[in-house]
Amino acid sequence: MNTSNNNIRDFLMAKLEILKNWVVKNSKIVMPVVLAICVIITVVISVNANKKAVEEQEHVSVNNMIEEAASNSIATPEVPLEENAHPEINELMNSYYTAMADGDVATIETLVDKIDNTEVLRIEEMSKYIESYPKLDIYTKVGPVENSYLVYACSEVKFTDYDKTIPGMKVFYVCVDENGKYFINNNGEENESDLKYIKEVSLQDDVVDLNNKVAVAYNDMLAEDEELGQYILDLREEIDKSVGEALAQAEGSTTTEEAAEGTEAETGETAEGEETAEEEMVTVVTKVKATDVVNIRSSDSETADKLGKAEIGEEFELVEKKGNGWSKIVYEGSEAYIKSEYLEDSETMEVAAEEVQEETDSTDTETAETETEAEDETDTAQATGTVTVIENVRIRSGASEDSEKLGTAYIGQELELIMKQADGWTKIKYNGKTAYVKSEFVE
Repeated sequence: MNTSNNNIRDFLMAKLEILKNWVVKNSKIVMPVVLAICVIITVVISVNANKKAVEEQEHVSVNNMIEEAASNSIATPEVPLEENAHPEINELMNSYYTAMADGDVATIETLVDKIDNTEVLRIEEMSKYIESYPKLDIYTKVGPVENSYLVYACSEVKFTDYDKTIPGMKVFYVCVDENGKYFINNNGEENESDLKYIKEVSLQDDVVDLNNKVAVAYNDMLAEDEELGQYILDLREEIDKSVGEALAQAEGSTTTEEAAEGTEAETGETAEGEETAEEEMVTVVTKVKATDVVNIRSSDSETADKLGKAEIGEEFELVEKKGNGWSKIVYEGSEAYIKSEYLEDSETMEVAAEEVQEETDSTDTETAETETEAEDETDTAQATGTVTVIENVRIRSGASEDSEKLGTAYIGQELELIMKQADGWTKIKYNGKTAYVKSEFVE
């Protein structure tokens, strides 16, 4: 066995000696070849290393772009509602509701960043009927910007002439100012991303459940006490009427003062002996802004086709504020309608009173003619079924808020249907006579 191994080793050594002699003899040829091979190997290694570095750099750049894009969007957190968790916000909301009950507009103006004249009048008028808010629970979720919150205030209100407290819920957007003080953000200047965030949070299950809980408690009270429904309807109408009269009086006072100033500025008669007269001017609303997310419809009816949705703060050119609670606007180049209660004035202009009167007279004439034609077409219409009342509503003798009150229809009550009109009213049979209810309160 050893002899065999020795033979193999001797054989290999002999071959290596031959190879060595050949390399030495041909070194001028062999060395350049070896050098070339080494260079090729080095280049290959270098190219692969550079390629890997470029790939790693591209990977880092893509990750940075993803992180940057993520940082520019607002993630909607799925966190539960917190109850009475922030003392500063609780203090803000308690001050607000106390001021609301007292009609203390001066205090409210320090808590809210924007409040218009109509809202001021409504607060002052409402406070005449409110005794206190004996219960107030504050629920919060994190808002779209740093140190902001969405606040869901669940309250019980005690009216001066009603024995029981009535439940309700209102939503606020609370932010912090440059001094670190919390305030109610009511300016409607949120960007699209903020509005999307607020909407998504308010549709989360626990918020919807909270809203439903309050709604059920309120509806249970209505079902147990018919007088409550009547009381709420009367109160709403009384406040709307008082605010409307106060606004009209304020506008009249402004016009009178302007006229008086114009008279004082007169220098007397003209050269021809004729007195100069200033043209009376009035303020007309030209644009309105949405105060909530609301449907845009093809006509002034809850059953009309939906053309789109108005987002909070979105502005529209106003064509007409109708007496039936709807506003005609310009939407995507055409006329459309939004419920007036979800809009606020955002832009006005001064125009001659004579022009406004002429336009109003023309509109009234056209409306009267249309109503007459509609009556002629439907006088012989027969009842086509029933509608169910979904919220307590007045029954009136005509299709107008000013028409005589014939009674009240309560939630769940069925009414004999004649027809649903395009003007937002539903014609019914009531005690054997033709009567009307607002379409939005029946289905």
